[in-house]
Amino acid sequence: MQLHLNYPLEPDSAPLHAAAIVEVAADISDAELDYSPGSIGVVEDIVDGFRTDGATGQEMADSLVAFGCYVGEILTRHAGGAWRYMQDSPHVVPLVVALPDARECHPIDWVFRRLEHGPDVSICGLYAEVAPEGGPAATSTHG
Repeated sequence: MQLHLNYPLEPDSAPLHAAAIVEVAADISDAELDYSPGSIGVVEDIVDGFRTDGATGQEMADSLVAFGCYVGEILTRHAGGAWRYMQDSPHVVPLVVALPDARECHPIDWVFRRLEHGPDVSICGLYAEVAPEGGPAATSTHG
């Protein structure tokens, strides 16, 4: 996959990709992405719009990676995760969010899978599965 990103695709740059897509989403869609778990539904809606327009993962790769970084930032802020680089990864992008309990999440893959499979892949549901028990879960009517 060919990417044309403004920042390198590294753990330290993931927050920069997330911040950039927050600005782009606000400018293009008037979408408010506030790093809350509930805003994951907004990401689902935007990705569903790409899908409805017939966009492919290859065509939208830069945006999908950035939205995945945004979802990953929600994991770092609300679930105590940390970005890690995973060498020899079979995933779309070798960045993962490692949770305190040693689980690894692949939020960038989640976003690509949402584009490919639509509502059959719930990013909100995937987040809720890994959110700390009793912690904020993604509650949204989006998607």
